[in-house]
Amino acid sequence: MGRIVNFLAVMSAAALAACSSGTSPVSLESRSIAVTENAVPTAGAATAGSSVAHLLPAIGPTYVTLNVTAIDRFADQKNRVKAPVTSGSGYVVDGSGYVMTAAHVAVEEGNAISARAANGKVYSGKVVAINKANDMAIIRLKGYEGPAVRPAAPGCMSRGELVFTLGKPHDQGDTARIGTLESRHFGRAVAYGKFGYPDAMVLRMGTQKGESGGPVFNGNGQLVGMVVSTLSDAAGQSINLAHAIPSTSLANFLCGTAECPAQWAVLANQSVDSCSGA
Repeated sequence: MGRIVNFLAVMSAAALAACSSGTSPVSLESRSIAVTENAVPTAGAATAGSSVAHLLPAIGPTYVTLNVTAIDRFADQKNRVKAPVTSGSGYVVDGSGYVMTAAHVAVEEGNAISARAANGKVYSGKVVAINKANDMAIIRLKGYEGPAVRPAAPGCMSRGELVFTLGKPHDQGDTARIGTLESRHFGRAVAYGKFGYPDAMVLRMGTQKGESGGPVFNGNGQLVGMVVSTLSDAAGQSINLAHAIPSTSLANFLCGTAECPAQWAVLANQSVDSCSGA
């Protein structure tokens, strides 16, 4: 792992009071996010860390941490049993409470969700759609109002360009992990149990369990993908590479399942190699 810089957003007393009332929108980042530079050339590490830290007050509130539980749907309402399933990361795609994460985090449609947001409040919700063949899921949170990610076409990026993720490794704190784009394609399908994906972006960074479903941003703070797995060698050791589902695939799923904002609709019919922003 590389150099770590601690970041804590500064908030006024009035803003804190508003957040504690539980009625204000999720617009302020109150979490301490460790900025980890583990895949950036040494010469650019300090600049990259500073750049990402500068973006966190605006970008941080679009990221949530998730706990997933399964509910016995055959029991009556009063006696339903909840069983913990997994935990992971996610990001807000619409300010009214739609969140995306990896399918292997959400596991099944109908599973219950608790999502911790930037202001520390926990929102409840459920999995409303899932695509196990391309490891994507959509969650709807109750009573959520807050900022959403701004998507970008990954085809506008070049190999070696800076990217960063937001996620919460298991048993660790919230983390902004800085790396670079290795490739827009992995070149073959990947499967793990009931889940998988036909192709993926390759990131030069080593992610950890708990970061699955987390957002991947470019250097301008625009979403370019979603973390789904880390790559290991034959001995199970990380080789400092991770896979991400590109924003075009995410847009296609989102817009084919729910009402999607106009910026997502633009991407829905594009390929991973298109570059509408060029």
